[in-house]
Parts: sequence; C-alpha cells; structure tokens
Amino acid sequence: MAKQVTCRTVYEQTPVEDGTRVLVDRVWPQDISEEAARLDEWLSTVAPSAALQRSYSQDPLEYAEFRHRYLAELEDPEHRQAANHLRDLAEHTRLTLLTSAEDPHGGHVAVLAEWLARADPARSDPPSRGFLARVSSAVADLNAGAFAFVMGTGIVSTGLNINGAHTASAVLLVVGLIGCAVLLPAYAWRLLRRRERIVADFVGPRGFSFLTIVIAADVMAARLAPDGHTAAAGAFLAFGAVGWLLLGYAIPLGLIASVRRNPSLDHVNGAWFLWAVGSESVALAAAALAQQVSGRQLPVLALVCWGIGLVQYLLIAGMVLGRLLTRPVEPGSLMTSSWIFMGAAAITVLAGTRLLSLPSGNMLLSRPVIAGTSVVLWSFSTWLIPLLLALGVWRHVVRKVPFRYEFGWWNLVFPIGMYGVTTHELGRATGTSWMTTLGRWEIWVGALVWLAVIIAMAGAAVRAHLTTGHGGDAVGSSA
Repeated sequence: MAKQVTCRTVYEQTPVEDGTRVLVDRVWPQDISEEAARLDEWLSTVAPSAALQRSYSQDPLEYAEFRHRYLAELEDPEHRQAANHLRDLAEHTRLTLLTSAEDPHGGHVAVLAEWLARADPARSDPPSRGFLARVSSAVADLNAGAFAFVMGTGIVSTGLNINGAHTASAVLLVVGLIGCAVLLPAYAWRLLRRRERIVADFVGPRGFSFLTIVIAADVMAARLAPDGHTAAAGAFLAFGAVGWLLLGYAIPLGLIASVRRNPSLDHVNGAWFLWAVGSESVALAAAALAQQVSGRQLPVLALVCWGIGLVQYLLIAGMVLGRLLTRPVEPGSLMTSSWIFMGAAAITVLAGTRLLSLPSGNMLLSRPVIAGTSVVLWSFSTWLIPLLLALGVWRHVVRKVPFRYEFGWWNLVFPIGMYGVTTHELGRATGTSWMTTLGRWEIWVGALVWLAVIIAMAGAAVRAHLTTGHGGDAVGSSA
C-alpha cells in the first residue's frame, strides 16, 4: 500500500486520523506526560546521534550536511533496526512521526519522513533519477545562506580590480551575476514549494543566514559602481536596501515571537554577525554609488547604516564571545561561520573608508571619529585572525574533524577577501603605504582561497553525480 507518513509536534491535539503515533526524539519532551502524548511507541534509537544533533543545532548554516550525515546514520547498525521497524509500520498503516521540535517539518523528522518515502533498496531496485529530479532535490535542500557564494565572489572580484587584474576581476563579476540569476529563482521556488522548511529556517537560529541575499546584492552594487554601471548598481542597492529593511526587522522579530521557542545561548553562532554585515553592506554600496552620482540621500543612508551596523556588531560580538567562553563547544559544530566574526569587523572598516572618500559637507560625523573607529576595528579584526586559525587547527588536527568540502567554506572566502580589500583601502584613506602593500598581498591570498573553494565545490559536485549515477543517495554538501 502507499506510504502515508505525517509529521507533527507532540504538543498538538491528537487527530483521529493520525494512525500509529511514534515519537522519534532521542530525549523525552518537556512539559508533557506519557498519557497526554498518547503515543503508540517511542523509538529514541532512530533519532540522530547526540553529536550530530548538537552540531546541527549549534551551526545553522549546514542543513544539507546534517541531512547527508543523518541519512548515512540511518543505514548504520545502531539505527537500522529501529528505522526498518518504522518502514514496516509505514507500509502497513498510517504513520505519524512526533517530535518536540517547534517545526515538525524541519530537522531530523523531515529527513526521516523523506527516508521512509523511498523504496527500500533491499526490496526493490532504486528508482532512476533524472536531471530535473536532481535539480529539484538540490533546490529543496538549498542552504539558507547560499548567497555566500556571491558574496565571496563579489568581494574577490573587487580586490582583483584594485590589484589591476581587470580580466580576472571581470570574470568573477560575471560569475557573481550568474550566481544571482540562478540562486534568486531557486529561493523563490523553494519558498513556493517548500514553505514549511523556509519558515522553519527563518524563525530559527539559521534565520540570519537569509541576509546573505541582501549582502550579496550590495556587494555587487559596490563592485559595479566604480566601473560606471550606475543604473545596475542602483538596482542592486535598491533591492539590497529594501531586503535589509524587511529582513533586518523580520528575522529578530521571528526569533522573539516564535511559538514554543527554546531560547539558548548555544544557538548563538557566527552567522548572527550577518545582521551587522547586512547593515554595513548597505552603507558600503550607498557610499560607493554616492561617489558616482550627486545628491545628499546616498551619503546620509550610508552613514546611518554604518552607525547601525557598528552597534549591531558590538552587541553580537558580546553574545558570541560569551557563548564561546562560557558554553561547551563541540569541534564538529565550530564551523567556518566563525570567520564572519572577523569579516563583519572588516566590512565595517571598508564602509568607513568609503565614507571618508565622500565630500565633507555630506557627513554627519567628523572624519576623525570615522577614521579612528575604522582603525580600532581593523586592529581587532587583525587580532582575530590568529585566534580563528588556532581554532581551525584545534578542530581538524587536535579533534580530527574530517577536512572535507562543505558549503560553509564560502563563509571563509568572504571574510578573507574582505579583509584584504579593507586593509588596502584603509591604508589608502590614511596615507599608510605599508598597509596598502599588505592589502595587495592579502587580496591575492583571498583570490587563492576562492579558487581552492570553487575547485573543492566542483569536486564535491562531481563525486555526488558519480554516486547518483550508481544508484546511491547523492546529497551534495554544497546544496
């Protein structure tokens, strides 16, 4: 018979048509008794391992990686017996999977329902999957922060343009524009077809990742403006500013007003800095465009957003440092999003240097205040780099977390590229020659990191395609 699998939160009232109700969480839910839950079974052994669950909850940029690892866990001996039991139930009765999570259509329950919906490879041949089916699956699992690819590509293109590598810069600019043209419709499709998962991402710790859409648009605007493409830059800035205004309020309001949320300092991570980066990206794009067109509106917008982003950065920095210093940190959850800590400071400095390039009559703050703040933040971002490198060594060398491609690597490209551009531009604005020289070298480092990550991403895509071609489950970590 056709499988009928439903996902519900254990706190919902029990509909008559629920059929067999099975709790699939590892830990019993709070504030509900066994009698009130009205369970038929509790299969704790089918839930993700404790280490995997902590990794997913503490680093919200990696749903596709979590899905990939949980699907692999369902095939191991620890999970297999319970998973096969669920498959048997699904084939002979209506099955309802229960969880204490706020959104039953996200997290491990959604992955488990997907696994149950597949044909059992031990009982039948795996269905062939065409190109469109694979694309649909990839879009369904699209990373909430997928526009980090455009962010990293755009800032490296800006750096190469500064270094005089105009051809390479133009190529990366085109790559970034293609990325926008592909990813924006993919987000729209996911919103229409996978709304539950989008909502779950939006009102959870991964909500700030959606600000990568705004940041990418503003980075492209800042790249296009110096080349005289003012109309295109203005369009990107308008899109970014409206998106910043909507998402900048909606995401924190969603976190605050979410029903049955479970607030915890453990949910705070480097991705939260995107709140500040979003504000600074608007300031950066507005200041870059203000150098090409006349008027007071753009300089005022740039200065106001710079101030907002500065305060947001200081607030988030305190929260993230408090979380790192006072709460246990799993090496598997210490992802590359931590580098946004440095990147957020760097983009604040870069926006400050762009403000220093504007005419004095358009400034609401004195130049010494902007310049002094920029130097202090650049110093702090420089101090952070050895700390972030040491944490990477601890994660991969000491704790032996496998060093393999995951989409979070793009969160490394943007901060490194941004730091190089920022160093050069701060040196130019302050007349510090050694800083401009250092910045040029750092820009080349950022370009090499971009190249390494794009090669790793392509390699992961090829491996996933080969796996799919042999009938296995291909879950690209770059999704």
